[in-house]
Amino acid sequence: MSATIGVIVYPGTNCEHDAVLALESLGATAQLVFHDQSSLSGLDGLVIAGGFAHGDYLRPGAIARFSPVMAAIEDFARSGGPVVGICNGFQVLCESGLLPGALQKNKGLRFLCEDATLRVASTSSVLTAQATLDQELVVPINHFSGCYTCDIDTLRQLREEDRIVLRYVDNPNGSVDDIAGIANETGNVVGLMPHPERAYRDLLGSSDGVVLLGSLIAAATTRV
Repeated sequence: MSATIGVIVYPGTNCEHDAVLALESLGATAQLVFHDQSSLSGLDGLVIAGGFAHGDYLRPGAIARFSPVMAAIEDFARSGGPVVGICNGFQVLCESGLLPGALQKNKGLRFLCEDATLRVASTSSVLTAQATLDQELVVPINHFSGCYTCDIDTLRQLREEDRIVLRYVDNPNGSVDDIAGIANETGNVVGLMPHPERAYRDLLGSSDGVVLLGSLIAAATTRV
């Protein structure tokens, strides 16, 4: 029986179908979950897809944090369910407090749309469990507010608790400590700016996203 992964959609989300296609190509069942839903019954994992939730008014993810579905996402995360926020989804997770820190505008105030080389910094998360430490992955980025920032104490905690899961090899956006993705304390909630759903087959330039999405599907399958 395949895992069923919900893909969260807000007004302005534009990467939901990419995520569904990638997840289903890797053997999962995926279904769209709209922001006004208050139940996640029957789902084994969640992806908060990229885009511009609520038009990124105020700042990315700030309004999405108040959508009805967020209470259900928070409950799902607290129960240990695997949750991955990609790009705008990472911003939503930070705005909601499910992950620490914040995403600010890229250095040089430039929108970035290019391939980025990532290094796996931890395998203690639902996104990287099937990767190997220090493995390099080529995954595209597509963002304007992708510069991860946090205070010194938070950065120290992320390092000490092995919660930095991905780092940029050549930092494109100015993120502190080259951070491309982080996890919560238990590793079941992960946010990352790169788009693994756009790197699941070589036809698109890289299939390196498979190890990341495959890790999420494996984590979700344990809940079936």
